[in-house]
Amino acid sequence: MSNLTINAERLWDTLTETAAIGATSDGGIARLTLSDEDRQVRDWLRVQVEALGCTLTVDAVGNMFALRPGRNPDLKPIAFGSHLDTQPTGGRFDGVLGVLAGLEVLRTLDGAAYVTEAPLLLVNWTNEEGARFAPAMLGSGVYAGIYTGDWAEAREDAAGTRFGAALDAIGYRGVAAPGSVPFGAMFELHIEQGPILEAEGCAVGVVQGVQGMRWYEVALEGQSAHTGSTPMPMRRNALLGAARLVEAVEAVALAHAPDAVGTVGHLSVTPNSHNVIPGHVFLTVDLRHPDDAVLDAMETAMSEALDRIAGDLSLASQLRPIARTAPVAFDPDCIASVRRAAEKGGHATRDIISGAGHDAAHLASVVPTTMVFVPSAGGLSHNPAESTTPSECAAGAQVLLDAVLDYDSRTSSAAA
Repeated sequence: MSNLTINAERLWDTLTETAAIGATSDGGIARLTLSDEDRQVRDWLRVQVEALGCTLTVDAVGNMFALRPGRNPDLKPIAFGSHLDTQPTGGRFDGVLGVLAGLEVLRTLDGAAYVTEAPLLLVNWTNEEGARFAPAMLGSGVYAGIYTGDWAEAREDAAGTRFGAALDAIGYRGVAAPGSVPFGAMFELHIEQGPILEAEGCAVGVVQGVQGMRWYEVALEGQSAHTGSTPMPMRRNALLGAARLVEAVEAVALAHAPDAVGTVGHLSVTPNSHNVIPGHVFLTVDLRHPDDAVLDAMETAMSEALDRIAGDLSLASQLRPIARTAPVAFDPDCIASVRRAAEKGGHATRDIISGAGHDAAHLASVVPTTMVFVPSAGGLSHNPAESTTPSECAAGAQVLLDAVLDYDSRTSSAAA
C-alpha cells in the first residue's frame, strides 16, 4: 500500500460540477437513466477519462468502462465505480460518489505517475436506480447474466418508451457484448443510505454483503361507482383494499423484526376523482431481508393477506413478482483489503450489511466484490437533502484508493 493521497478539494469540486447536470431547485438532482441529463453526465465522464489516457468501452446496454493500463496486461483489471443516474428527486451523492471517487483514484495515480500491476477499470453502470425502467440494477444485471440484453431492451418506462429506444436516443448503445469486458475484482464506494454509521460515529462501513430484495406489482380491481348513491355495504372499493394491504405489508415486516423491511412505495388510483369510488388500484411492494428463507415466509404471508383482503372486499387481485435479488455475501479478500485500507487511514469502522440494493450485489455472482460505505446525514437518501460531508467523501475515496492498491499488491504477488 502506497502513501498516495487523494485530492479532497478536487473530488468535492467534481461532485459540485456534476450536480449541476439535472439540478433541481431544492438542491437535488433529477437525472433519470437514459435521459438527456444522463447523456450530458456521460459525455462529461467520457471527456475526463480520455484526458487521463484511459480507453473507454461502452457495451450494448450502455455500461461505461474506462481502462487504465497496468504493468502486467495478463492480469484482469481491478474495477471500481457505481452509477450516475438518480431518482426523480435524488440527491448529490447516491451512486455519483462511487463514480467520481473512482475518477479521483485515477487522477491521483496519474498525477503521481503510479502504475499498478493489474490494469484498473472505472465503471458507470446503466439504470441502477430503476426509477425509469424497472428493475433496478439493470445494466449490471445484464453484465452478470441475470437478465438478457433482449429482455432489458424491451423494458418500458411510464410513457411506453423502450429501454433500447432510449439508449439509442442518447447515443450510448455500445458495440461491446454485455459481459465481454473482463475484470478480476470490483470495489464500489457508496453512501450508506441509512443512519447506522452516523449514529455510531463510524467513518467507514466495511460492507459484508447485501440483503435480499423482492419487488412485486399488485393490481386490485373493484367497481367504480358514485360516492353519494352507493351504500357502504354494496361497495367494491379497490383503494380500501390497497389501504389494508399497506397495513398488511407493514405487519409482515414487523413480524420478522429486526432485520426485515417492507414498503408500498408507489400507488396509482383510478379514476382518482373526488366523487367516484376507486375501481382500480396499482401498487408496488418491496420486501427485504438478509435471509432467503425469511423472504420466502414474508412473501407467503403477504400473498395470503392479499387473497384475504380481496375476498373480504369482493375485489379481483393480481400479484406479479418483477425483481428478485438473493442475499449476497461479499468476497473475504476484497473485504480484507478494505479493512486494511481503513485501518491505514485510522478510521473508525463498523462491519455492516447493506440494506439497499446495489450493482455490487449482481457482480458478486461473477467476480470477487465488496463495497465501502460512508455516512449519510440522518440516514437520508433518495432525497434532495441527502448529505455527506467533504471530509467523509474524501475518507471514502482514500479508502477506495488504498483498498485497490492493497488488493493489486496481494493478488499480483499471488499470481507471480
